[in-house]
Amino acid sequence: MPEQASARIRVLLVDDHQVVRRGLRTFLEVQDDIEVVGEAADGAEGVQKACELEPHVVLMDVKMPGMDGIEALRRLKQQGSTARVLIVTSFTEHRTVVPALRAGAAGYVYKDVDPEALAGAIRAVHAGHVLLQPELAGTLLAEDAPRASQGRGSTLTEREREVLGHLADGRSNREIARALSLSEKTVKTHVSNILMKLDLADRTQAALWAVRHGTTEGA
Repeated sequence: MPEQASARIRVLLVDDHQVVRRGLRTFLEVQDDIEVVGEAADGAEGVQKACELEPHVVLMDVKMPGMDGIEALRRLKQQGSTARVLIVTSFTEHRTVVPALRAGAAGYVYKDVDPEALAGAIRAVHAGHVLLQPELAGTLLAEDAPRASQGRGSTLTEREREVLGHLADGRSNREIARALSLSEKTVKTHVSNILMKLDLADRTQAALWAVRHGTTEGA
């Protein structure tokens, strides 16, 4: 029984609306593999609790009083948090999505997301996926993508471009390794080289760069 509990995905809810947090908690607590370990009403409290509770995934609202979700993301990154942050946004706030991704978010879901889809998104980011929804990616990336020069892509090896294409599809290192018949350690090395060559901070930015510049699998 303790082993089963330790395998559960630890989730922290950060939203300034208590009714939203209560609704999320009510649904997530019936999931066998997800455990809500805490709640926070603003970004500052979210950062504090993330450091204290060490969640695997943080569900983060964007617009909150005091410290907003994007600043909270930056603080978590500065403090070395390993939590994967899933932004919860509305369509009217879609212009905040790319800044959030650039600040370190692993992806985003809409506030009216189907409950089962939300649980699936939590499992996906916990597994190392990057969630980029295609209906927003094109518009947003054209306006506010990382400013890495496309010319830097020419410094990538053929294998690195293949790995980058899989990153753009939101695949985890394990899935990339399986698809390319490589070890996870080798994939991790390729990802590190890609980030260094493109002067990017993390795999989320790499996925954004790939989408913006049209990098595809095997390109």
